[in-house]
Amino acid sequence: MFDVDGVLTDGTLYISEAGETLKAFHALDGHGLKLLAMAGITPVVITGRDSPAVRRRLKDLGVNHAVFGAHDKLAVAQPLLTQLGVAWTEVAVMGDDWPDLPLLLRAGVAVAPANAHAEVRAVAHHVSTLRGGQGAARECCDLLLRATGHYRRLFHSHAETLDTTAEGPRA
Repeated sequence: MFDVDGVLTDGTLYISEAGETLKAFHALDGHGLKLLAMAGITPVVITGRDSPAVRRRLKDLGVNHAVFGAHDKLAVAQPLLTQLGVAWTEVAVMGDDWPDLPLLLRAGVAVAPANAHAEVRAVAHHVSTLRGGQGAARECCDLLLRATGHYRRLFHSHAETLDTTAEGPRA
């Protein structure tokens, strides 16, 4: 379960004169979410803001479980977990600020980016070495893939398709 601003982005909000919000996403983080799905781990996004940019990015990544504009993240997370048949002890949450605390405190694994608020870092089981929007979510994904035994298989399947041709390994 991931927050957006400060986790999947660096938290900076670019707002145009017309009110359009622009956000920057890191490709490593996006591929990490895809890898989770490939491993059978359902990526979930719960964000306090709503924007066309976030909706577009999550659609492009194939994230099917997302809640936008959630002022009370716990209130929307619980029914979602019930729908997915997942207990809090089976959930990993990555958040960076106080609105994420109710989720982080209930999660089996709580993760924070390096630049998360001090109170969030204090309750996290793991604090990323990377900042939000700069690969921290990918680090979290890799951690989960290793813990569930999927990392090696996914890595080798990628290495095989990237490093070989019909004639054999690339030089």
